[in-house]
Amino acid sequence: MSVCSYMQMTTTARLRSSNDAAITAADENCDAPHLDAGTSAARRARMMSPRTVQVLAETFRVLGDPTRVHILDALSTGELCVCDIATIVGISESAVSHQLRLLRGMRLVRPRRAGRQVYYAVDDQHIVELLRQGLTHVEE
Repeated sequence: MSVCSYMQMTTTARLRSSNDAAITAADENCDAPHLDAGTSAARRARMMSPRTVQVLAETFRVLGDPTRVHILDALSTGELCVCDIATIVGISESAVSHQLRLLRGMRLVRPRRAGRQVYYAVDDQHIVELLRQGLTHVEE
């Protein structure tokens, strides 16, 4: 834990115990060394926009479901129809269709119609790479 975090926690606890609502931990100065104003401004300028942060967080929320990860894993090697996905993943076609609707809405998969049959594929290689990087992370 950094000195700054520790100071924040102890100051907050002290303020809560004194019931002084007019003073907050943000009003107190931290004595730990920090970035100068120019460096802070430069870092802030390079940060993602609030909209980008929201969309990225939503993408990770969708990827946070094990069933959807199974579906994306099955699709990472090529396109499949709903019945094949259901067989590979071990869930009903109805459940697959529901999950595919969410994945399509986030542009993680794309459909291709061939007559009456619809085949699904991962929308782009970024999604496959994201899964591979996640797998590398959990296997380390």
